[in-house]
Amino acid sequence: MTRADDRTDAGTDAGTDAGTDVGKDAGTGSAATEVPAKAPAEVPAGPLLLGVRHHGPGSARAVAAALDAGRPKAVLVEGPPEADALVALAADEEMRPPVALLAHAVDDPGRAAFWPMAEFSPEWVAIRWALAHGAEVRFIDLPATHTLAAADPTWGDGEGEGDGEGCEGPDGRAGLRVDPLAELAAAAGYDDPERWWEDSFELRGTTDPFAPFEAVAEAMGALREAYGHGGHARDPVREAYMRIQLRAARRQYGDDVAVVCGAWHVPALRRTGTATADRALLRGLPKVKTAMTWVPWTHRRLARRSGYGAGIESPGWYAHLFTAPDRPVVRWLTKVAGLLRDEDLAVSSAHVIEAVRLADSLAVLRGRPRPGLDETTDAVRAVMGDGSDVPLGLIHDRLVVGDVLGTVPDGAPAVPLQRDLERLQRSLRLKPEARERDLELDLRKDNDATRSRLLHRLRLLGVDWGEPVAGRGSTGTFRESWRLRWRPELHVQVAEAGVWGTTVEAAATARAQARAGGAGDLATVTALAEQCLLAGLTDALPAVLRALGDRAALDADVSHLAQALPALARALRYGDVRATDTAALAEVAAGLAERICVGLPPACVGLDSDAAAEMRARLDSVHAAIALLPTGPVASEDPAKDPSEDSAEDPAEGTGGSSGGSSEGSGEDRQSGDRRAPGAPGDGIVGRWAGVLGRLAVRERVPGVVRGRAARLLLDEGRLADDEAARLMGLALSPAAPPADAAAWIEGFVGGASGGGLLLVHDERLLGLVDGWLSGVPDDAFTGVLPLLRRTFASFEPGVRRTLGELAARGPATTGPRRPAAGPPGFADALDERRADAVLPLLHLILGTEVPA
Repeated sequence: MTRADDRTDAGTDAGTDAGTDVGKDAGTGSAATEVPAKAPAEVPAGPLLLGVRHHGPGSARAVAAALDAGRPKAVLVEGPPEADALVALAADEEMRPPVALLAHAVDDPGRAAFWPMAEFSPEWVAIRWALAHGAEVRFIDLPATHTLAAADPTWGDGEGEGDGEGCEGPDGRAGLRVDPLAELAAAAGYDDPERWWEDSFELRGTTDPFAPFEAVAEAMGALREAYGHGGHARDPVREAYMRIQLRAARRQYGDDVAVVCGAWHVPALRRTGTATADRALLRGLPKVKTAMTWVPWTHRRLARRSGYGAGIESPGWYAHLFTAPDRPVVRWLTKVAGLLRDEDLAVSSAHVIEAVRLADSLAVLRGRPRPGLDETTDAVRAVMGDGSDVPLGLIHDRLVVGDVLGTVPDGAPAVPLQRDLERLQRSLRLKPEARERDLELDLRKDNDATRSRLLHRLRLLGVDWGEPVAGRGSTGTFRESWRLRWRPELHVQVAEAGVWGTTVEAAATARAQARAGGAGDLATVTALAEQCLLAGLTDALPAVLRALGDRAALDADVSHLAQALPALARALRYGDVRATDTAALAEVAAGLAERICVGLPPACVGLDSDAAAEMRARLDSVHAAIALLPTGPVASEDPAKDPSEDSAEDPAEGTGGSSGGSSEGSGEDRQSGDRRAPGAPGDGIVGRWAGVLGRLAVRERVPGVVRGRAARLLLDEGRLADDEAARLMGLALSPAAPPADAAAWIEGFVGGASGGGLLLVHDERLLGLVDGWLSGVPDDAFTGVLPLLRRTFASFEPGVRRTLGELAARGPATTGPRRPAAGPPGFADALDERRADAVLPLLHLILGTEVPA
């Protein structure tokens, strides 16, 4: 959730910093650091009301100075009072900001809200000061039990202009939400609210630690008189609760109380009123049972203006300014130079010196008290980047924003599932990091296999800490590649997943079983079965396999079966390397494959172009899946009969003398003559599938893209002779074939990322057939087939396209039953079997197989 006052109490410290060189005047900026000795300031009467800009380093330093001067006995901080029991953890050595208070509904963990704090947040500085000086700390904002019970937990606290109620301005017109800084800047003649705030407050030194707060309170008071709640309907309720808490603290400590809150609320806290009126505003608010804890936060999330962020554009820059002991601009540009040098960019100390001088000069020219982020960025662009913006993206990502991830002590409350996850992270040496990083796993190693199971279980639970990516190295099943990045909102996802169990394994198992029972289609169940095998959830597999068998038996759609089979085949493949018993899964996969062999040929008849393209993709996926299935004969009612023989007859064609059927049958006879269909089936499911491809390759009513693809798959598997491939291409590209259908056949045969271009390069006879057909396409049909041909040949590698162009320019090759003697440069006319056999011993060594005698 976005902090409520980030949008009202002067926004965020963007652009140049509020307090760019204040390190020269305020020491290190640490809450526990003694400020330089100053003349004693007169403490204002009554409680100290310190109105701040949230996450502003200048405001944080001013709070530290005011608390040092006022020495209050109690510090009241804007935040949920449920966190009072957790505030002592802020003094723990293991607590390192950025961190956030997380509140979530116990019965609905997805309903959550965050209160982020960075090292340079005034609230964090106030908490640390109070703990260091023995003062009591209390949170005084509206309790989270009311906030989370609202229909929208943010109660309209977002940045959008259109959300929430409007307000009536001083001219009587209804308007949108008020931006206090914009109003004050406009009154002062500024068009940039951030620049006005910095020039007027942050960059001006003062010996009176209370003067800035008095000035800000007076300005905000004028705005509240003109605009009321400024379009933020939640604020009166929040402020009523704050006043009640302030009265309670004053009864106990008198005026030795300091309040650290958004500057927008200060006029409301000063307003005199009765406790009865305030309690009336709180009467009847909805409630929900909540839990509260500390969670790590990141600078990158602080930079987000939506979701669980804070809207700070440059948290890394602010952290630097808050912690730099002196000369922050010099130190910042030195950091920039170090980063660029780490990226092998030529940057020297001379560049740093010139950049500092340029930043100082730009600040003078622009009338700025000191250089800020804008001036340093322009100096880096001109001096270190030679006028280029390219290095600025790296600097912004690594330094201006940064990847800092806070830590919280083990004593912070957490759901049992979070505890188990933290235990696994420690035991597996898998540390959460805010920066995105790649992780390569070798599943043959026990630690890596356990890491893989953990990441897959978290994904099944909806905790997307890691994302599988294509590996750069081996493509074997014993390798996995992941991209990891820990995000603060993952704590909410872990809390949500906690309803399924107290450990990661138990929760993932229960979640998988529940999803299996509620899955509505076959593809969903097969994907779930694959996830269970990857995650090592053996206890969940029986329920998933039962659901898989039930849905597979009832689903008669070949497209659904073809979509489900690849996931099952991959699961069987993964089962081998993960030592998982997949016998039941193999039986289901074999049954699906056989049903596909029976039903696919009729399903490929009469398809339009879009359906044909989709079926071509299904053909590829099923072909790859069947190659992964266990080899061996598949049970059939008649082992001597291939089921695809019966299924190849389209029921629509009929067998009783229909003219359509006889026409097609004679057409197939004319195509094949006395030949047997290519890819004649053999034993097992692989042989049956080859028979299906052979039937598809010769059927006229099958779309060209499917026929071409079937022929290509048979050719790649060695089940289709070169002469037969050339014959099929010649038939498909004959003058009698419609040009569009012929172009689709070419796309199926050589299109896509299947090496079809190299096939044409190495077999000039096939290239000659394509060239001759293309030359004979009528002018009126050429325009129609051109987009399809362009798409086909555009998928080839640039070198392949260049070679094809050279071969086409050389002229047609000699036709004949065999390949021409003069092959492409660098390639022999025939395979050198002796040289090919020489690599077999090495292959057997790599694969761990025995060399045949």
